[in-house]
Amino acid sequence: MTSNFFAADAVQSLPDNGQSALEPGWVAQWRKYYALDLSGVVEQQFVRLEVPGYQLAAQYFRPPHASASLLILHGYYDHMGLYGHLIRWATNNGLAVLICDLPGHGLSTGERASINEFAEYQAVLNAMFALARQLQLPQPWHLAGQSMGGAMARDHVLQQPQLSELGELILLAPLVRPRAWRQSRLLYYGLRPFVRQIARKRSNNSTDQQFVEFLQHDPLQPQTLPVAWVGALERWIKQIESASPSGKSPIILQGDMDQTVDWRHNLGVLEQKFSQPRVCMLSGAGHHLVNEQDSYRQQIFSFLERQL
Repeated sequence: MTSNFFAADAVQSLPDNGQSALEPGWVAQWRKYYALDLSGVVEQQFVRLEVPGYQLAAQYFRPPHASASLLILHGYYDHMGLYGHLIRWATNNGLAVLICDLPGHGLSTGERASINEFAEYQAVLNAMFALARQLQLPQPWHLAGQSMGGAMARDHVLQQPQLSELGELILLAPLVRPRAWRQSRLLYYGLRPFVRQIARKRSNNSTDQQFVEFLQHDPLQPQTLPVAWVGALERWIKQIESASPSGKSPIILQGDMDQTVDWRHNLGVLEQKFSQPRVCMLSGAGHHLVNEQDSYRQQIFSFLERQL
């Protein structure tokens, strides 16, 4: 399939920072490709979100009579188009949704799958909060992050003053350390003087084979692992593991067959950093929880409904 939304400059054609305007024609193609056309059911709009150094593609979804909002932060290598299950669940339960493609991901600008420092992700999150205010999305604003998105959400709560509008903190297979982190660090120090990136290693991060096969052909998937991102991750891990604890009680969902993050270590860190986390372990589930088999998704959404 050939479409204008694959073009590097597609984001520049979007209306700026939440302004209601006619969307470019490629938006309809994007929604069809990722099965995220909810028009007729909810108000939905693509916008361009400006942050220092980047232009980000963002979307909001506002169902009738929304009583709260869900801000979604996607995982590494991901983009907005992979979060249809979570978006539909949220809007069906009266939650407005705000989501964006992070720098270097999806339709947003930036070197593919790279970042200079993880602090840049916090600038993105602060811009999302500002956009939520501008759009007058209903409060409280619940914050949900998958993997690296979970790292962003946790970083905000631990390192910055809490927003009065912030509701629940939802962490899906959250990243603290990736799996086999010691070996990855050694590889990073060995490669850093010689290369800027290496080929991406793919793994089955879900038991839903249809989703795994879709990723193989997804045109918005980055194909490399930038060495700079690994360096930024190493510096961030040191910072976050030394952060002062928070009194917040997050909702944590984790699969015990996750081969992407070091989930045992990560849960130990989160138990130290937060007050009485509410943990839901999913036996047999992998890493990409919002794109697991339907039986796992139903467990996830039932748990969230009980907590929210």
